[in-house]
Amino acid sequence: MSYLWEESMSGAQNPLSIDVSVPREDAALLAVDGFLDIDTATELHHHLANQLHHGRRHFLLDLSGVPFMDSSGMNVILRGYQETRDVAGSVHVIAPTPAVRRILDLTGVSLTVSLADSVDEALAHVDAHTAQASPEDRTGTPGA
Repeated sequence: MSYLWEESMSGAQNPLSIDVSVPREDAALLAVDGFLDIDTATELHHHLANQLHHGRRHFLLDLSGVPFMDSSGMNVILRGYQETRDVAGSVHVIAPTPAVRRILDLTGVSLTVSLADSVDEALAHVDAHTAQASPEDRTGTPGA
């Protein structure tokens, strides 16, 4: 399953595109291409919320195509992190560009959200996260 969404706002010099795929039932891979800023961050959040609504608990955000991210983009990542914590999920940023990595490091987001070099590495982090969760966290019932 794969979706492609493109935003073309009047005056937008670098429209954002988001390609959503589902590498496995509990995880959504969102490949983001373009500026992730105040004009486009809301759309990323809508995609994350939609995937959460469809039962995905783990978000893999491929930011290798994002040359610029402002605080709005960072806030969407943190909001996704908070929302996935409520369902024993996780957020993983994949291959951020040097400029985006610098923002994540300077703000401390990289201490909260997992960073990975590839989709496979991010899925390994998901598996490690799931293994650490207690049976109650995974099933919603104590001791199940």
